[in-house]
Amino acid sequence: MIKLINMISKENNFAFIDSQNLNLGIRAQGWELDFARFRVYLKDKHYISKAFLFIGYVKGNVDAELVLHAMIHINDFDQALIVTGDGDFHCLVEYLLEQKKLLALMVPNRKKYSGLLKRKYFLPYTRFVADIRNKVQKKRKTPMRTKPHQGTLSVRDNSSISPPKIMSIALSTSKQ
Repeated sequence: MIKLINMISKENNFAFIDSQNLNLGIRAQGWELDFARFRVYLKDKHYISKAFLFIGYVKGNVDAELVLHAMIHINDFDQALIVTGDGDFHCLVEYLLEQKKLLALMVPNRKKYSGLLKRKYFLPYTRFVADIRNKVQKKRKTPMRTKPHQGTLSVRDNSSISPPKIMSIALSTSKQ
């Protein structure tokens, strides 16, 4: 009998996370992700040493940023975990698979994700965030009972402040 063993490097795996797709996919299912718990899960379960979170506040090409950074760092990691359900990443996932660099494709919403990522050769690598909901869901806090605050409410006008268009954050637990 031959036993197949999933060869996961226990030291140097990176995660590339499409934050908007992740957040929208999770919220569509009626829950909220605790990013700190998610990061611990990625480190403990998938040996992720560095996670890149790609955030787009204004319409921009976050998809291209994610693909670009995955290619820039391809020689820096053993395997990559891609978090998205967006078909725009099909070519990246396929390339990582061909190069034996794909650790997993983690899909935020199993009911709503691209058919391009449902191809049979991706299925052994596909994971669903809902399957780890109990480990990564934001815990609801019970509100404290206090007296109503008496005073004035100040509303700040932020119309002149423009948010960053694209933000790439490297969350790393390793010291460099």
